[in-house]
Amino acid sequence: MNQKARMLAGKLYVAQGPELKADCHRSRRLTRLFNATTEEQQEERLALLKELFAATGERLYIEPPFRCDYGGNIQVGEGFYANFDCIILDVCRVRIGERVLFGPRVCVYTASHPIDAGVRAELELGRPVTIGDDVWVGGNTVINPGVRIGNRVVIGAGSVVTRDIPDDVVAAGNPCRVIRPITEEDRRYWQQLRDQYRAEMEPPVG
Repeated sequence: MNQKARMLAGKLYVAQGPELKADCHRSRRLTRLFNATTEEQQEERLALLKELFAATGERLYIEPPFRCDYGGNIQVGEGFYANFDCIILDVCRVRIGERVLFGPRVCVYTASHPIDAGVRAELELGRPVTIGDDVWVGGNTVINPGVRIGNRVVIGAGSVVTRDIPDDVVAAGNPCRVIRPITEEDRRYWQQLRDQYRAEMEPPVG
């Protein structure tokens, strides 16, 4: 098992070797090109992200600047959006579902290090992160290694997510914890406001 295979398996590894160096160089090149684009270059941005990531939907949008370790270990679903200054350290797999929204300065970390200083000087490791569908992550949130976030979750701004979060909840804090469930009353309230918006924006008849 080479160093890359060990890294992706969550085993202790050395962040060196030709394969990891080549993957890192590729990531730096593609993110440099992406971050240098202008708002008039939307097609170029999309093409660079599709080349960088392991898999994407047809629609995704990331505001530069964006940083990642490798890119090839990141999978994002349809309609993914990340605001400014997103960082994803993808030494292990990062799987992000459909219609997921990141506020500014959201960080996803799969990278970790041994607690013992002597071992830490030689080796590192990681654990994968999974985020479900229809998740909104508030700005300045940190998602730590090994975390699984369920579907239809809202993570409050400034949270530090250190443990799994179930489906259909609002969670926030440091460490992040469930604040309350998302209820049918919530859904009715927001759908009513949406319907009101649509009615107000419809062109007049006649």
